[in-house]
Parts: sequence; C-alpha cells; structure tokens
Amino acid sequence: MTKQQRRTLIISILASAIAFLDVSIINVALPAISGEFHGGLPLQQWVVDTYLITLGSLMLLAGSLSDQYGRKKILNIGLIGFGVASFMCAFAPNGVSLILARGLQGMAGALLVPSSLALIMSKFTGAAVGKAIGIWTGWTMVASVVGPLLGGFLIDTVSWRLIFAINVLPILITLLLMRKLAASDAHQRTQPDVKGALLSIISLSAPVYALIERAHYGWTNPLIISTLVGGFIAVSLFINHEKQAEHPMVPLDLFKNRNFAIGNIATATVFTSMSIFIFLLPIYLQQIAGYSAFSAGLVLLPVTIIMFLLAPIFGKLTGKKGAHLFITIGPLLASCGFLSILRITTHPQYWIQIFPGIIILGVGLSMTVAPLTTAILGAIHTEQSGIASAINNTISRIAGLLGVAMIGTVTGFQVTLDGFHRGLFVVAMLVFAGAIIAGFGIQDIKPMDKP
Repeated sequence: MTKQQRRTLIISILASAIAFLDVSIINVALPAISGEFHGGLPLQQWVVDTYLITLGSLMLLAGSLSDQYGRKKILNIGLIGFGVASFMCAFAPNGVSLILARGLQGMAGALLVPSSLALIMSKFTGAAVGKAIGIWTGWTMVASVVGPLLGGFLIDTVSWRLIFAINVLPILITLLLMRKLAASDAHQRTQPDVKGALLSIISLSAPVYALIERAHYGWTNPLIISTLVGGFIAVSLFINHEKQAEHPMVPLDLFKNRNFAIGNIATATVFTSMSIFIFLLPIYLQQIAGYSAFSAGLVLLPVTIIMFLLAPIFGKLTGKKGAHLFITIGPLLASCGFLSILRITTHPQYWIQIFPGIIILGVGLSMTVAPLTTAILGAIHTEQSGIASAINNTISRIAGLLGVAMIGTVTGFQVTLDGFHRGLFVVAMLVFAGAIIAGFGIQDIKPMDKP
C-alpha cells in the first residue's frame, strides 16, 4: 500500500468501527438499562431498533451525499455528530430520552459507514480491493465483538452509561487522521432526496413499531393493523418516488446488476440471523444462565479473533479467485455453528455446549462477509461506490432491526430456554437460506478494475 492508501484504510476502519461498536456494545447493557428504567423487552428492543432505524434509513441519503460532496466532508460531520449524540445517551435521565438520543446517534452513524467504504473503493483497484475490504471487515468485526466485552466490563465495574462515553477517544483519533487525508472528489451536486429519506424512515419505523408493540396491543388491534398498512403504503410510495426522482436516493438501476441484487438478498438473510443471535445471547446468558455482563461479552471473543485472523486472508483470496466458493461454504458453516449451540441448557457448560459452535460460526463468518461485500461492490463503478455501499449497509441494518423487532414473535414476551432454542433454529435456517441464495445466484467474477 501507498502511504495515502494506508491512511485511508485506517480512517475507514475507525469510522466504521465507531458506528458498528454501538450496534453491538448495547446488547450486553440491555438488562442493566431495563433494570434502571423498568421497560422490559419492549424497551430493550426500542433502544436497539431506534438506532438501527435512523442508521438504516438515512444511510442511503448519506451514501449519495458522500458521492456529491466528498467522503471527507461527510465523514467529519458524522464523527462530530456521533460524539455529541453519544454524550446525550450517556446522560439520558429516562428510557424515552435514551431512545431519542439513540435515534440521533443513528443519524450521525449513517454518515460514517458508506463514506468509509467509498473511500476504500476510490483508493484501491483490482485484487487490492478484496484485500482492503478483507482487512476492513476483520477490524470492524473486532469492534463489533470486542464491544460487548468492553461494555460488559464497564457495566460490571462502573455503569452502563460509560459504554457511550468511550466513543470520544476513537472519534478524536479519526478526526486527527482526517486532517492529513487528501480531500476526496465530489461529483455533481444535486438537491438531497429529502422526500425519499422521510419515506424510508416511515417505511422502516412503521413495521418495527407494529412488531414490537403488538406485545401490548395484539395483532388485531386497529393501531397495529393501521401501522402495518401505513408501512406497506410508505414502501410503495418510496419505490415509486425513487423511480421518478431526477436524482434518486436509491438508483434502482443498480439492482439490474445480478451480483448486486442477489448479493444484497443474501446479505439480508445473513445479517437478520446475526442480529437475532447477538441480541438474544447476552440477554439469555445474563437473565437465565446467571453470567455477568463481562462474561456474556467474553463468550463471543473467539469470533473476533478468528475474523481478525481469517477475514483478510479470505478477502485476498476473493480478489484472486472470486467469491463464489467462499460465500457458499461460509454461510453453511455458520448455520452449523448455530445448530451446534442448540445443545445449550439453563446452566450451560461453555466449553462443551457453546465454544465449539462459536468457533464454527467464526470461521463461517470469516468466509462470508468480506467475499460477499467484494462480490456486491466489485461490479459497481467508482463514482457510485458511495451509494452502492450505502445500499448494501442499509440492507444489512434493515435486516438487523427487523430481526430484533420480530424476536418477540419467536421467543415470546420473555426470553426463556425454549424461546432461545427457537431463536437459534430460526437464525440457523436464515443463514442456510443465505448460502443457497448466494451459491446459486451470484456469479463468480473478480472485482473489476476501476477506471
């Protein structure tokens, strides 16, 4: 790598890690938050999903903004906004304030991920793209899985509020590194697709509200029914608007590309399964199995180590040999990992009932994430890399928030051993479906050289 490429990759990793950290670190804090604010499972779901709603719906707008106004400028705005929102979360006086602050945090986080991936796509070409994305994947997954570990330590020793305050240090480091980064190219400036952004927020928040609050009202309640209907109408209006918009937030023509379309479907299945698993596991381990918050975070540490070591290797191999083999075998292994953990009991023996499945899961994810991302973005022109990466990341976040929202329909109103088993079976079948979709749908091509 050149010096500029290395700096770009470090900035991309840090910026994405900040956003991903707050997706995962919150999960080990949910029992403590619920204990202080007395909101039960619905509060836990809203604390997670409010962040994902704004992150997922505005990431599309952020992707187009990064293409129009430059990656560096959008990243700077996102980093500063994320820091401010993190302080609001840390000092939230009640559950409603925390939920609102999480929504603002998601808005700022939406500016970080697509811009950071677009930076990589603009500075690397050919086989180097796969290797760079592999390194990016490995390090961002470190943040995703180390987050619960660090969060658990802070919750057990001080307070759950500190999990938000720790964002300050990586934000400051990233801002300092950004000062020496050459300004990225900005393409034709157009008016932001505000109407599309508003419709996307409604399209996501309406079904999430119905899925979570049906525990209070029931599926036949007029409020739940009207919310679901309104959500479907908003989706239709959003698609119709994007077809007619002069400068759409989501260029639907991108989905004419086979790898992009099929790859995003596979992404949705894989990330839905992971979101359900990462949400349920810490709650089950703390509320049923009696683990401390730190111990619950420690359970997924092997996944971090495996992905850190293997993701760059599979990313590099993808750049040379193509993605098809890896995105077929990887999800199959992950599915086997989930099924292995089905042996878990009320008082689980970690090394026998959990650890083997975690190892298999780590290897499977290492083979899946970087090759799948490379296959999706590798066929997209550099000038659209920002919006393409935003769409891909948005779909993964939407999958995550819908997965969390539907947990109550799988486990019941409280997490029990039987409910956790049902959840594990569902996630195993979802990621298995991802293997079938990717294996039969994605063409085995190498990332194209960017002009």
